Amino acid sequence: MEREYEIETIGGRQFRTKGDCARARRDKELIDRLRSENDLGDKRVLERLCADLRDGKYKFMTILGQDFMDEAEDLLKHADTAKPGGGKARAASKGTGKRGKAPAGKGPDSPPRGGGRASDSRERQRPDSKVIDSYVKEELRRREKRRRIIIALCSLAAAGCLGYVGIYSYYQYRTESTYRQLSEMREELASASSPPAQTTSGPLYTLNDEPEVEREVLEEYKNLLKTNKKLIGWLKIDDTNIDYPVMQTSDNEYYLTHNLNQEYDKNGSIFMDKDCDVLKPSTNFILYGHHMASGKMFGKLGLYQKKSYYEEHPYIQFDTIYDKGTWQVMYVFRSRVYKEEDVVFKYYQFIDANTEQEFDSYMNEMAEMSLYDTGVTAEFGDQLLTLSTCDYQEKNGRFVVVAKKIAKE
Repeated sequence: MEREYEIETIGGRQFRTKGDCARARRDKELIDRLRSENDLGDKRVLERLCADLRDGKYKFMTILGQDFMDEAEDLLKHADTAKPGGGKARAASKGTGKRGKAPAGKGPDSPPRGGGRASDSRERQRPDSKVIDSYVKEELRRREKRRRIIIALCSLAAAGCLGYVGIYSYYQYRTESTYRQLSEMREELASASSPPAQTTSGPLYTLNDEPEVEREVLEEYKNLLKTNKKLIGWLKIDDTNIDYPVMQTSDNEYYLTHNLNQEYDKNGSIFMDKDCDVLKPSTNFILYGHHMASGKMFGKLGLYQKKSYYEEHPYIQFDTIYDKGTWQVMYVFRSRVYKEEDVVFKYYQFIDANTEQEFDSYMNEMAEMSLYDTGVTAEFGDQLLTLSTCDYQEKNGRFVVVAKKIAKE
C-alpha cells in the first residue's frame, strides 16, 4: 500500500501519493513535449494531434492526459481556418521590436496555450455550488432530525422520572396518612378502653390436646380488625417513624407490595413471618419490613448499628392484637439470605425452640454475630422478637435486631 504524502500540485491537479506524483510528472513532461513540437494554433496540426490522441498513440497515466486531450479538442473546434502557418505569421506580425513576441505557450513566463481550456476542465471537476448547498441542507436536516429525536427521548425519560417520583410520593403520602390515622385511633381507643366484662369470640388454637382457648382482642384493635382481618399487632420504636400496624398472611411476599388496605404500595407493610403463631405463641416473632431510602418502614432500623443509639433506645413496643408487650434489645447483627443447601445458622428459620439446648444454641449463634455486647441475655422460655430488613452491604444482605419480652413495670 502506497504511503500518503503532502498534496503536490502538478499541471493544475493535486496528487497525494508518491506513485501518483511520479506518474503525473511523467504525463506533464510528455504534454510539454507535445506542446513544444506542435503548433497548437495550426488547425491541420491540431487535427493530426487530436487524431493521434484519439488513436492512443500517446499513453497517459493520469488525468492530466485527459485534460490535454480535452484542451486539444476544444482548440480544434475553435481553430482559425487560416492557411497552414498562418498562425505563426499572425503571431509574428503582432510582435514588437526586432525579436517580436514569442508564440503563446513557448515563452518561459507565458502560460501554455489552451490554459483557459484546462482551467475550464478543472472547473468542471469541482462540485457545483448547488450540489454543495444541497448537501449542506441535507446534513443540517439530518442533524435537526437527530436533535429532535434526542430531545423527544429526553423529554420522555424526564416525564417517566417525574411520573415515577409523583407516584412514589403519592404512595408515601397515602401510607403516612393512613398509618397516622390508624395510630391516632389506636391510642384513643387504648386510653378509653376498660377491662372487658366478658370474652368475645376470637381465633382458637389447640395445644397438646388441651381444650380450645378463646382470646380477647384488645379494645384498641377491634375496629382496626374490621378494616383488615390480617392485622396481627402494632410495632413502635420511640423517636423514629416506626409506628406501624403489623400484618400476617400465608404468603410472605404479599405485604412486600401492599398496604393495610390491600392496595398496591411500593412501601409495602410491616408483616410477621407466616409460620409465627401469636396464639401458641411461637418462641420467636419475626417481623419484616422494607429498608426504604425515605426512612419509611424499617428505613431507620439501621440506627441500631451504633451502640450509642441502642443505649438511648433499648426498648421496643410490640403488641399483638391479644397482648401488650415491651421488648428489650439483645443482639444487633448483619446476616444474609442463604441457599437452601447451605449449612449455616439462618436466623429467619428460628421460630420455635423445642429444647433448652436448641434455644441456647440459637442464642450463642446470635451473640457471636452481634455488633456489640448489650449485656442482655435470654433463657429458655423467654419470648423473642426479631426485626429484619434489607442491608445493602452485600448481596441479599439483612440487618437484624433481636429483643426479648420483659415483664411490665
